[in-house]
Amino acid sequence: MEQPITAQADLTTDTVLGGKVRLIQPQRGHRAGHDAVLLAAAVPAVAGDRVLDLGAGVGTAALCLASRVAVGFLTLVEIDPELAALAERNAAANGLTNRTRVIVADARARGAMRERAGLLLGQIDCVMTNPPFHDALRHRGSPSVPKRLAHQAEEGLLAAFLRTSVAVLRPGGTLTMIHRADQPEALLAAMAGRFGGVTLRPVHPKPDMAAGRLLVTGIKGSRAPVQILPGLVLADRDGQPSAEAEAVLRGGAGLS
Repeated sequence: MEQPITAQADLTTDTVLGGKVRLIQPQRGHRAGHDAVLLAAAVPAVAGDRVLDLGAGVGTAALCLASRVAVGFLTLVEIDPELAALAERNAAANGLTNRTRVIVADARARGAMRERAGLLLGQIDCVMTNPPFHDALRHRGSPSVPKRLAHQAEEGLLAAFLRTSVAVLRPGGTLTMIHRADQPEALLAAMAGRFGGVTLRPVHPKPDMAAGRLLVTGIKGSRAPVQILPGLVLADRDGQPSAEAEAVLRGGAGLS
């Protein structure tokens, strides 16, 4: 993330993707980072697609995607009303008000509650999500409630995100998410029966380091097998950004 260009009270205005996307966000707590930008780069959306960001925060990932692809419509779902309000402001700041709807809702909502919130069934082409994935039993939670909600996974949370994703997607629609890389078996087990044609792209901090993240895409209704794609290496051994990482994180390029 680039340096803040303004600051007011407890908010800052920052840019990502080399200045292509402007973001108003809290000065403290959960802030835009590489995960959101990488997620946006991995979404296989095409022009005109209806895209839903589940757990959108201030809208970072969705707005990064919209800077690369002329999406038809964005739906941003966020449980925190303050972050949702910032997402609306960010959509306006990036010229996307007419193509964006922000819904304050819990991604875990079921059935009638989900529909009352405005999450209609089978109408979305692409779901993107950066769900909380730190194990509450292994990681000490942040004292900041918004940051804890954004990062720490309660039992069954991933399954709930996947359940909502498959419900709102049209047949053949795609789910793309970024997740921790140390429990792929649990991730694939949660996707089984909901998504096929799953691809896993490891994200490595450096060439000689284990992957810290997985970029995951699945297709609703597909029976195709799992594929492991070539990994993305963020930096060389000296810590200098790789050309591919620079193209994605600053240039806004997509991942094929």
